[in-house]
Amino acid sequence: MSEQAPAILLIDDESGIVETVEILLRGEGYEVRTALGGKAGVAALEEKIPDLVITDIRMPGVTGLEILTRAQELDPELPVILMTAQASLQSAMRAVNEGAYYYLQKPFSNDELLAICRRALEARNLKVENRKLKKEIKLRSRGGGDRPIGKSRSFLEVLELAETAAPTDSTVLISGESGTGKEVVARFIHARSDRSDRPFYSINCGALPESLLESELFGHVKGSFTGAVRDKEGLLAAASGGTFFLDEIGEMVPKTQVKLLRAIQEREVTPVGSTKSVQVDVRILAATNQDLEEEIRAGRFRSDLYYRLNVIQANLPPLRERREDVPLLARHFLKKMAGEDEEPRELSDEAMDALLAHDWPGNVRELENALERASVLSKGKEIGAEALPVRITEPPTPQLVSETDPPNPPMETIERAYIQWVLQAEGGNKSRAADVLGIDPSTLYRKISRYGLQDG
Repeated sequence: MSEQAPAILLIDDESGIVETVEILLRGEGYEVRTALGGKAGVAALEEKIPDLVITDIRMPGVTGLEILTRAQELDPELPVILMTAQASLQSAMRAVNEGAYYYLQKPFSNDELLAICRRALEARNLKVENRKLKKEIKLRSRGGGDRPIGKSRSFLEVLELAETAAPTDSTVLISGESGTGKEVVARFIHARSDRSDRPFYSINCGALPESLLESELFGHVKGSFTGAVRDKEGLLAAASGGTFFLDEIGEMVPKTQVKLLRAIQEREVTPVGSTKSVQVDVRILAATNQDLEEEIRAGRFRSDLYYRLNVIQANLPPLRERREDVPLLARHFLKKMAGEDEEPRELSDEAMDALLAHDWPGNVRELENALERASVLSKGKEIGAEALPVRITEPPTPQLVSETDPPNPPMETIERAYIQWVLQAEGGNKSRAADVLGIDPSTLYRKISRYGLQDG
């Protein structure tokens, strides 16, 4: 056992038993918290997870089996000892099948209880150590959890911040232009965290309409809306114990922002159409390519949610500001595109010069797409500049910046001109244009409508 005394939560609706067992356990050096009744027991369990739970089965309101279920939700490795004065073979088998460590019949001897507690705590320690060992082996084999590619100082500073924040449960807001690799950094944080062996779920807040986004996040009950033919668990609940990544958080409408804020603060979600909340234990990571402070001033984003998300902020630099990373990324992508028994292709000097000279408005995602295209179109082992998209090898035509009068145009004017140019370069293909721009097709459709753009 660790140097710190193991913590035991004792739950029973009979105060005499609680007092007697508490004295016994404290005499053995354990740290003991007590709860009188099942409802108080659940509250104490959710407030702070102990090393061991000892609970009576038959209690009014909340039973010991319900406490067992909640304990397993919070920590699958938390041992639970169930006590009862009315034991039967059937109830004992049910308790063990549902995950109880031991089924103890009252009255019991002090020595019997203490021996069971020691074995339960030793089993828990072994499981915890085994999980830590598996995690260390996993991280070593994966080189630290799929470490993002880059050697530039600005990018390494972001990775250092991510590694520092990873072991905590603090919320991280990852900002940066579209295509800079925000989800890659989010997955890196998860891989380096204590939750790495638990689920990682993500959702793009700009890719779904409001009603569907709420259903995906919080779940829904049967009949809550047309098409809800059965109950559905939300992704936040499904990710409980792990990490949930909210991409393009700036696209979330204010109504959903309110519900998300409550979920983060209260650690519970209410499925659409339900009045019953579901407890969740999930680490939140969020990303945006927008200036959320400007969105707050415009009334489109809640300041309280922003401050809740922005506990730690990681700002990913655009690729044009870390050009020394382009060759590393290019080799990485070409290696990924090669088959298992195939040598990765190489770039000609002219092709590499073109990549280094390009400003990469679509950032890392644009680079990967460009290399995939070049890899498909090239026949030999070397990829020449002629296989790269025209937008990379040739500068944009002057008329595309005709809207730059006055000298300092607003960002919307620049964005409109660039989207129009990409649409033209891709022959009006919105799917390819969205890939180049590093945004979802649904976001592109909204921007086309907003700016009144032509497709080709």
